[in-house]
Amino acid sequence: MKIMVINQAPLTAKSKPNYDVEKITRQLNAYASPGTTIELGFPDDFAGASLKNAIGSQDVLNGLHHIFEAPSIIAKIFWAAENGYDAVVSSNTFDPGVDGARLAVNIPVIGPLRATMHVALTLADRVGVTVPLKSHVPYTRRILRAYGLENFVTDVIPIDVYRDVQTRKDEIFEKTADIIRTMVDRGAEIILPLGGALIPYVVDPDDLARETGVQVLNTKACSIAMAEMCVRFGLTQSALTYPKANLKTADFTGSTS
Repeated sequence: MKIMVINQAPLTAKSKPNYDVEKITRQLNAYASPGTTIELGFPDDFAGASLKNAIGSQDVLNGLHHIFEAPSIIAKIFWAAENGYDAVVSSNTFDPGVDGARLAVNIPVIGPLRATMHVALTLADRVGVTVPLKSHVPYTRRILRAYGLENFVTDVIPIDVYRDVQTRKDEIFEKTADIIRTMVDRGAEIILPLGGALIPYVVDPDDLARETGVQVLNTKACSIAMAEMCVRFGLTQSALTYPKANLKTADFTGSTS
């Protein structure tokens, strides 16, 4: 089984993920079952790709960049379906491009937010959600509302760290642990940490669980396991929910002019 985990932004000299690609590829493969290969994928460069850096440098990651990214992400997921991948998982935990890609391909397309929320609600009734920045809070609530899941969430609380994350592991850990304790006091029974660049790429959710005494879900591991389950049992997004036309690569790259 071969699964692509697709990054939200292209891999160029000006657009690089804030993690070591080879290291994270090894980490993602550690979450997979024997016989499954996880490969990181990146959308092709697109107009507006620098928007993420512009709003990120101001700590205002409000979802605008995800709107600009979606067409390129969808085109890359279509490419993956045409080139032997059995499923695609969004690397970004806010699920950019996932719904659109489901309208284009037959292979399973898994979004970490939606998938991990449903794992959480299989195991508990009330979910506490952490996010990297304050600007993520209203954005996250809009996504949850669109999924019909907002009423299951006790809190969406920002960690307020999203720069230089590789050197701030202890700070991220302590802040997140304090937030988790607060959420548990307010009624949360399980924790969903959004912002994979922080958790699990820098801080291990299992370490947070041991520190706080409440389960902290690993969005990457849950999403990969969901994708594997779909492939293993021949499941994919419903054709009734996501009706598809017959498309070819040129439909994504051509123009009408």
